[in-house]
Amino acid sequence: MKIESLDPRINRAALDADSQDGILQEMDHFQTYEVFEQKKRGTHHVHVGSVHAPNSELAMMFAKEQYTRRGACVNLWVVKTSEIFVTQYEDSDIFENTASKLHRDPNSYKVMDRIKAFKERQKNNA
Repeated sequence: MKIESLDPRINRAALDADSQDGILQEMDHFQTYEVFEQKKRGTHHVHVGSVHAPNSELAMMFAKEQYTRRGACVNLWVVKTSEIFVTQYEDSDIFENTASKLHRDPNSYKVMDRIKAFKERQKNNA
């Protein structure tokens, strides 16, 4: 039996009356989902916050209600927080450049020093 409601959001979710979604046992809690929104098509998705929900569909509904009511948004992502894989701060050395690849680091180029030296030489030659 499908749940019928005056709230169109509930009807769109197509919740089943026999579903155990939304029923918590003592000391249980809903899963946490991270929410990312895209303001305009072609731009990056930006993390805007998190929601607690029993499943992905309700997390999307909660995210829409919580984070897009007032601002323009063209796309939303909801991702289980437990599914996000992160690096550890202790492993930060994996992002360091090796000495043989300093050409990849823009800070190793002293362009302004060279430009000033060139202008100084031009001024002295004139």
